[in-house]
Amino acid sequence: MRYLWWLVRSQWPRALRGSVVGTAWMIGLAVRPYLIARAIDDGLRTGDTRALLSWVAAIIGAGVVVAWLGIMRHRTMTFLREDATARSSQVVLRHIARLGAVLPRTVAAGEIATVAGTDISQASWALTMTGPGVGAVLSYGTAAVVLWSVDPMLAVFVLLGVPMVVLVVGPLLNRLQGVDTDYRHELGLLTTRAGDIVAGLRVLAGVGGRDLFARRYAARSQSLLRRGYRVGAITSWVQALTAGIPALFLAAIVWLAARMAAEGQITVGEMVAVYGYAAILSVPVWFLLEGGFMTVRGIVAARRIIAVLRIQPDAAADGPAPDGPAELHDPRSGLTVPTGRMIGVAAEDPADAITLADRLGRYVASEVTWGGLPLAGVDPAAVRARILVADHDSYLFPGTLRDVLRIRDGVSDAQLAAAIRTASADDIVESLPGGLDAPIEARGSNLSGGQRQRVRLAQHLLAEPDVLILVDPTSAVDSHTEARIADRLHEHRAGRTTVVLATSPLLLDRTDLVAFVRGGRVAAVGTHDELLETEPGYRALVARDAAEPETAARGGATMTETVTTEARTAPAARR
Repeated sequence: MRYLWWLVRSQWPRALRGSVVGTAWMIGLAVRPYLIARAIDDGLRTGDTRALLSWVAAIIGAGVVVAWLGIMRHRTMTFLREDATARSSQVVLRHIARLGAVLPRTVAAGEIATVAGTDISQASWALTMTGPGVGAVLSYGTAAVVLWSVDPMLAVFVLLGVPMVVLVVGPLLNRLQGVDTDYRHELGLLTTRAGDIVAGLRVLAGVGGRDLFARRYAARSQSLLRRGYRVGAITSWVQALTAGIPALFLAAIVWLAARMAAEGQITVGEMVAVYGYAAILSVPVWFLLEGGFMTVRGIVAARRIIAVLRIQPDAAADGPAPDGPAELHDPRSGLTVPTGRMIGVAAEDPADAITLADRLGRYVASEVTWGGLPLAGVDPAAVRARILVADHDSYLFPGTLRDVLRIRDGVSDAQLAAAIRTASADDIVESLPGGLDAPIEARGSNLSGGQRQRVRLAQHLLAEPDVLILVDPTSAVDSHTEARIADRLHEHRAGRTTVVLATSPLLLDRTDLVAFVRGGRVAAVGTHDELLETEPGYRALVARDAAEPETAARGGATMTETVTTEARTAPAARR
């Protein structure tokens, strides 16, 4: 409720205007029954044509004013909701940007999609109570006062009616709040699973897991469908009562007024006015029920928004970074990354390689040191500027190829050409109409998988970090292209620190050192040839790749692909 109240306070002049206009509109609806009663009693019953015409003119004028007030009410409330939606979107997106790598480790992507796509708008609709909701309460009281002037019994009946409605609908709204919360949570999880399946569809098909995941998704979908039926059942009762109770309310008042008119307690004009008042009362009663329904859904949505806003970024650190190139050391695995050299990391478990990259890049809390300084205590901006974890699935924004590659200011054409050559992306430039000025679509959807990977590699090289950590950078290219990249990469990064996490013998053979990781710990360190001779586990790991080069080119089960299905839901997934 505090979050919804903040949305109201953020635009209180508009909310106040909506309340005033909404109240005036609903009270204006009650004016016409009074004018009709006067026309009957003063014009029709007395035969006074002049009085009748005057009252008819007043009825028409009141209708025009009420219509204009209705337009302004709807216009004001639409602006109120749209402003609240934009405000919530800004708050959530800014917070997500602040969280960075913390977000995917804390909440699933489907949850974020549901919050951004549904919950933000649901929270905005709850602000209906500030306009028509307030107007309904005030006009309801006004109608009760007017009816008191006609007959106190009618006024008492009206005043007791709404509390009875609340007693009937209130439990249903509370029940709706609970089931809707569960439904939204399950919807977020299902959205996440759908995204994972689509992202890893090629891999799933390659390892024969597509049908298994399809069955699991179908089972989860059926569970969500049953929850949706529960939400729909309660919602249908709420909406039925929202439409039905005002009708019953109207029938009871009309019946009571007709009996009083037949007994001579009120005039015919007053009876018509009472009917009009009762008919108008159905409007505020409907708005009160609808407002309560939207408020309940808004509270559920606000809770989910707040759950995202409560996620805290990494603890702030402002310690200095090493003055120049420095060693990275990870006590957990025992890996030491020497300065100015290219080291390969071959891990038996692909997840170990990914979590190691996360620790070295300061994406998770760890005891990694950088030049003897705790990496966790270094200013994150300095870490991001000098240590780059080059994810194989990083996002490609739309633009020309030149703009996509030029990820920092001051990149010269010579540097651009050198990075393209190292990434063996020359053929991409030549094949695209326009070359470097050719348009690249979002996510590089107009490129093949291998082309996207080489464009990303060129991007990472142009960033020129002190420490470049490459995660399986050649998993989507053929062996000939991979060999060219391996040769050129060592030359391009000469004198700077590079870590290559892969199991490809073509890459590992070009590194200065290789660390073999087994069970999350460094089991051996040496050159590629030395480990082939002395470490049977290493030989078995890389010999598999050597025996199946075509599989890697076709997108077989390499480190990248295994991680696609495993690391998305693991704490190591960061982007």
